[in-house]
Amino acid sequence: MLLTVGRVVRPHGIHGEVIVELHTDEPEQRFAVGAELITGVRRPGGAAGETAPPPEGVPPRLTVAGCRPHLGRLIASFEEVEDRNAAEALRDVLLQVDSATVPPPEDPDEYRDHQLVGLSAVTPGGERLGEVVEVDHAPASDLLVVRRPDGRTALVPFVTAIVPEVDLAGGRVVVDPPPGLLDL
Repeated sequence: MLLTVGRVVRPHGIHGEVIVELHTDEPEQRFAVGAELITGVRRPGGAAGETAPPPEGVPPRLTVAGCRPHLGRLIASFEEVEDRNAAEALRDVLLQVDSATVPPPEDPDEYRDHQLVGLSAVTPGGERLGEVVEVDHAPASDLLVVRRPDGRTALVPFVTAIVPEVDLAGGRVVVDPPPGLLDL
């Protein structure tokens, strides 16, 4: 499974640098000099997180040549991108890593998005509420996006009071929603 760690927003300057919007909590690892990133684009009409190969002219892999912080984003350069024209071709390209290369978190109560997506959401009594299709990193707290059986989606705050149990081996999360949460 590919995990998106960034998105190229636009070129920066004339020497092939780009502005990268971060989608990782570990930019120092993902964008370290020499790190290899897989390129892709959002698949039109695809499920959340589903990507397609990059457009023609965009290398399938990029090697980080350098990066520095810039206004909450990164300015990055890649070995394969030498000038502004090549950088322009990267606009809106997703930068990804293979989930198999990402070590599990050290904290047992911390989860990576790819571990949660696809889990069944159930009540403490076992009633099926739906499936986790995405994790939304909102400013106040992370939200589990749960596709309900009727096709609607529900946003569930990913806090212990509402999600008391994550059972990766069992393929489920237990959700104890306050009244009305799933009706919003």
